[in-house]
Amino acid sequence: MKQLHAIPKKRLLTTALLLALASPAIAQEQPSAAAGPQGEISELDTVVVTGIRASLESSMNLKRDSQGLVDGIVAEDIGKFPDTNLAESLQRISGVSIDRNNGEGSRATVRGVGPDFNLVLLNGRQMPTVTGGRAFEFSNLASESVSAVEVYKTSRAENPTGGLGATINIKTARPLENPGTRVNVGMKGVWDTSDDDMPKRVRGDTVTPELSAIFSTTSADGRFGAAVSASYQERDSGSARAHVAAGWREFIDTPQASGEGGGSMLPLPGTPGSENITNRPGPNDVYGLPQNLEYVVTRTQRQRTNAQVTLQWAPTDNLTATLDYTYAQNKVQAQSNNMSVWQGFNPDSSTWTSGSGASPEVLHESYPWITDFANGASDTATRYKSDSVGLNLAWDVSDNLSLGLDYHHSEATNEPDGPYGSNNVVAALGNFRLGNTLDFSRDFPVLTIDMLPGMTEVDPSMMMVAGSIFGAGYQHAEIDQAQASGEFRFGNYSKLNFGVAATDYKNHSASTNVQLDTWGGATNPGDYPDEVWPLAHMGDFFKGLSGHDDPAFSDGFFLYDFKTMRDLAEKAWVASGKGIAADYWPTFDYSFAGTQVPGTAANRSNSVSHVREKSKSVYLQWSSTFDWAMPVDIAAGVRWEKTEVEASAQQSAPSGIDWISENEFVIRYSGSEFRSLGGKYDYVLPNLDIALNLTGDMKLRASYGETIGRANWGDLNPALGVGGQTRYDGGNGGSGNPALLPLESRNIDLSWEWYYGDSSYLSVGYFHKKIDNFIARQVSTQTPYPNLHTPSGGAYWDAAIASGCTPANRVCIRDYIFANYDGQPGVDAAAGSISGLPSDPLADFKIDYPVNNRSDKLDGWEFNIQHVFGDSGFGLAANYTLVDSGLTYDAGRLGTQFAMTGLSDTANLVGFYDKGPWQVRAAYNWRDKFLAGLGSTPTYVEAYGQIDLNVSYQVNDHLSLSVEGINITDESTRAHGRNSRQLHNITQLGPRYMFGLRYRF
Repeated sequence: MKQLHAIPKKRLLTTALLLALASPAIAQEQPSAAAGPQGEISELDTVVVTGIRASLESSMNLKRDSQGLVDGIVAEDIGKFPDTNLAESLQRISGVSIDRNNGEGSRATVRGVGPDFNLVLLNGRQMPTVTGGRAFEFSNLASESVSAVEVYKTSRAENPTGGLGATINIKTARPLENPGTRVNVGMKGVWDTSDDDMPKRVRGDTVTPELSAIFSTTSADGRFGAAVSASYQERDSGSARAHVAAGWREFIDTPQASGEGGGSMLPLPGTPGSENITNRPGPNDVYGLPQNLEYVVTRTQRQRTNAQVTLQWAPTDNLTATLDYTYAQNKVQAQSNNMSVWQGFNPDSSTWTSGSGASPEVLHESYPWITDFANGASDTATRYKSDSVGLNLAWDVSDNLSLGLDYHHSEATNEPDGPYGSNNVVAALGNFRLGNTLDFSRDFPVLTIDMLPGMTEVDPSMMMVAGSIFGAGYQHAEIDQAQASGEFRFGNYSKLNFGVAATDYKNHSASTNVQLDTWGGATNPGDYPDEVWPLAHMGDFFKGLSGHDDPAFSDGFFLYDFKTMRDLAEKAWVASGKGIAADYWPTFDYSFAGTQVPGTAANRSNSVSHVREKSKSVYLQWSSTFDWAMPVDIAAGVRWEKTEVEASAQQSAPSGIDWISENEFVIRYSGSEFRSLGGKYDYVLPNLDIALNLTGDMKLRASYGETIGRANWGDLNPALGVGGQTRYDGGNGGSGNPALLPLESRNIDLSWEWYYGDSSYLSVGYFHKKIDNFIARQVSTQTPYPNLHTPSGGAYWDAAIASGCTPANRVCIRDYIFANYDGQPGVDAAAGSISGLPSDPLADFKIDYPVNNRSDKLDGWEFNIQHVFGDSGFGLAANYTLVDSGLTYDAGRLGTQFAMTGLSDTANLVGFYDKGPWQVRAAYNWRDKFLAGLGSTPTYVEAYGQIDLNVSYQVNDHLSLSVEGINITDESTRAHGRNSRQLHNITQLGPRYMFGLRYRF
């Protein structure tokens, strides 16, 4: 079957627009012989152009000859892709920006359309994803087996649907396209400086290995070919993050406002306490208070293994069969330690930012009681694994007719890979906090703790294990896809492409959770010897950020070992008679039998969901070239596609609420409930591309097309989840919606291109997208469980309020209830628990769920220049993308809002030198601030720029040496909410360096 083709067959390489942005390639040009004396014809030497120069020329052929707008990246040689990470190469293409995970490129946004709505194909085939959404995780796939990546920015009828913003096709090496025998071996040492700052007891190797090899051969007659590639990479890295992990609570003074607060949480002007507020928010201003502040240091280890086998057989000149198998595995282990404080939303002094959407620059809270300082440790391990096997038949029936058939079965799994599950924490606390100050006035937040009199440092003798969570998440996806295609050529200038396809996509997810909600303390401080609490200072892990060494920073915490503390906690827990050993272990039994454990004191919950999409499609596409005052290329096509969605979920059912400490209202689960929903839709998607060849080196393009992007798997999951805890004023929850329609976009593209040199060009492009069925989150207050009652607002609560307690002083309320109602139904003073009774109010939850609502439009401009300075070896490439949307987020308003996430301007600037044995490339990539998430508060990722450097030396025809640096200026990432002082997170990573060699036999 014919796969995605960007250019006519006469072009031998499918390469990249602006490859200089992604490639430290070799560019050497041999001079041709000069002409001899007049009347004499001299013999010309063969001109061999390789590396950057060849890539730039090929990229212009790609852009010039493609139907619509296609950019791409090509390998310099078999087994030698420009970057180790595919996403980091893609980001250098105009209009493409990436998300980073642990400092490495992970997902791609194209022209403001987020990763979930860009379709990524492997050799023209749709690949399963197990990220919770549809975004392809580029870090799972090594680049050594990749021959090219094509980015289709305009729609084509023959392309599978799902690429609302773009379709990205990853092509792997085919032996018959590389005749002869080739062997390429690479070795690198990876030095990730972020690991150097990690605690010594968990610090990894200074240098970790990266190995790759590819072997390709063909028979002497060119009828048979085989290619085998493999790669293995280890990476040890670290990160330090400060964040408001539990989010910001939003308030507004207007009592009738539909916000979270239901009125003011700050003293009103003229009332007691108002004199301690500086620049107080106005009467109608939205403002936020942090629910907590947490600092966390994480060490991560990764082992990535990739392999591919490709067999090709051409029994005749007009028939080729290709059988390929692709394998990928990515194993990740992470160990974290954190320290945190929880807030009560009642600051006794504060200084605020101006305007609506305000947040405190500095706030102080003090408590009339002693409260805790929390620490935590976790140890997680996950494994991603994918397999794909496919068969392709390409048959040239005649000079005019070609037929193709392609089938593949692909699977992907993401699952726990260690004894403690994929999500866990053993928390600890010390009760010595009387209050604290949170200073958000700088990029890095500074915490100052008011300790007990006489204390200047945290005390190990006061520490004990508190609550714990052991979760195991599993996701499996598989695709069966069959595509049949044909091409009929009407002479040399017109052709008709046609095809049918059927796709069966199954997505299965399951999770278990074993949770001890002993957040006020599980046993006693005496159960844990002082030596298991090693003292550390959090500021030591943030040395790259201003404020980490502030004398006011109470950065002392205990860097305890997760396994050691888990073992001690289990022993103390069993000895206390409060529960069993299984309360400190995850369960990998995803059936609901796993929730039934005799003697357990843990809250156990399960969830299992299945979503299945079955699609079928038909397409026609006609293209032709003719003269109309000037050469004109035109292509018109249409694709019809129908999809049916089936979704079901089984999950643990909430059965009660226990109030166990000041702020913890724990939800109990018992039994299970089942939900089943579905949906269906069909679309007719036209496309039209026109290209005018104004001159031999100047082209004008216009395109129109319609595309769809399907909702991600999490949004289609029908399960309703409310978590393990609620609050005195209600809880939060979320559900999916299998009846969601895809986003539908009507796209207009215009492009002017001037190819003024062999490897130089200038282009300006405009794009416009009108998007319908925009998916946004909607929040409504519901009582989804008819038998789930909360003690908040019940008879005991009301009696405490009548006695003089206030709703904000929940310690007073609990003390009153224990003193007056101990032993009554639902009250157990010894256990510290107050349970909801049938006569108490039903629990309210703010349920967050996705809906198709509103429309949006976005448009933008792409500017590109690429220039090679003759034979000097120097060159540069630059691009700038402007993106704008019709919908923006209003920071001064509460309630549901609709806005495009991922929208940002981007820029790239690359300078390179490539002459003789030396190749040097310096690349700067910049992405402006963008809205990354919607919810009760928005999440904005701040502008980020990164410099990468690559130097290589060609020792001889076989051996090359290289040194690479990524993020060499040690930039950090930061995200905020309604204003820049409303911190969401700030993360410090570090530069990464690689030095290696490559040998070609």
